[in-house]
Amino acid sequence: MKADVEVVFCFDEKKELYDGYRPSHLIDGKNLTTGVHHYFDSGLSQNTVKGTITFIAPEDYPNSLKIGDKIDMFEGSKKIGFAEILEIFNPILGRNESIR
Repeated sequence: MKADVEVVFCFDEKKELYDGYRPSHLIDGKNLTTGVHHYFDSGLSQNTVKGTITFIAPEDYPNSLKIGDKIDMFEGSKKIGFAEILEIFNPILGRNESIR
């Protein structure tokens, strides 16, 4: 499974993290989709860790992300934190700011 984005995960509460965790992510403020997490390290701080997300069906929300975007993460209806985009690997998802 190839990652779509590299991020810094920021959780509202300290969590036990494991590769394969699949919360929902609010893309572009309107598309709620599942993403599979992979973590690079045990944490930059108590609630923060770098890693990647592989989204389900990224072709359904093309041109929706840019570096620096913060996307909210959810378990059911509970917001659990956000992921800040560091790098976009999947060109389908990248938003070209010069196109209007």
